[in-house]
Amino acid sequence: MYDYDLLVVGSANADLVIGVERRPDAGETVLGSDLAVHPGGKGANQAVAAARLGARTALLARVGDDDHGRLLLDSQRSAGVDTVGVLVGGAPTGVALITVDPSGDNSIVVSPGANGRLAPGDVRAAVSLFHASRVVSAQLEIPLETVVEVVRNLAPDSRFVLNPSPPRPLPREVLAACDPLIVNEHEAKVILGDAWAGERPEDWARVLLAKGPRSVVVTLGAKGALVASAAGGVSRVPAVRVDAVDTTGAGDAFTAALAWRLGTGESLAEAAAYAARVGAAAVMKAGAQASYPTAAEAKALGGESE
Repeated sequence: MYDYDLLVVGSANADLVIGVERRPDAGETVLGSDLAVHPGGKGANQAVAAARLGARTALLARVGDDDHGRLLLDSQRSAGVDTVGVLVGGAPTGVALITVDPSGDNSIVVSPGANGRLAPGDVRAAVSLFHASRVVSAQLEIPLETVVEVVRNLAPDSRFVLNPSPPRPLPREVLAACDPLIVNEHEAKVILGDAWAGERPEDWARVLLAKGPRSVVVTLGAKGALVASAAGGVSRVPAVRVDAVDTTGAGDAFTAALAWRLGTGESLAEAAAYAARVGAAAVMKAGAQASYPTAAEAKALGGESE
């Protein structure tokens, strides 16, 4: 019996958000809205998104002993996340500087701070969390060597989900553990490198599978997603059409929902369809964690499929 449906290993940032009429070009200054500070970071976002949907969730992360760190801890606890694995100290809390334009699109610069100090030794020290978790999810806003250590400490029957963001080439040991590897177009290009396979997402997925993951999900924004595995082939998952307010953190909501539903026994296509609905709900409100739906809100979101 697992104590947790999902263990998220990853970053926790304070999101510093400014709305702009348009994002600046190189060397250009534009005026924006008042600064808003929200709890964020890809790891913390995933943990809150999963917990809000009803998953028993734990977070392994590192924050600073500062106001931003306390903001993040409060946000996790209020969502119902178990913060026993959140370490405090070593560096200031990570910060993400985010600009959001009227269409809801964003640009993000991250200062890792304490996230860069989440070390392989921290993973080894938390091995009991890994053995208590049905699914483990990670991203790349923490050191790659720490993600490698996550793979090495997985329980024999647990499932590993990776969103390689920000993207970088991955060692085969990590790729081979992914079930699934979740990428958007930009991340797919980086992971594929010289093996980039043209403009068809189906081709990206097939070449990615050949690199070792057990399954692959390619997110396509307003065009939905694509799922692929050796056993199930390649299939499309339609999007849910909504009016986007802010896309910040929507990918994290998608990943969290997908990881949780896979742990309940759903197929990759079923889990991705549910995740698409959760991701759509998340773009309808401003902010990252504040926008994440409950299970009831996700179920109530009808929308038209594209």
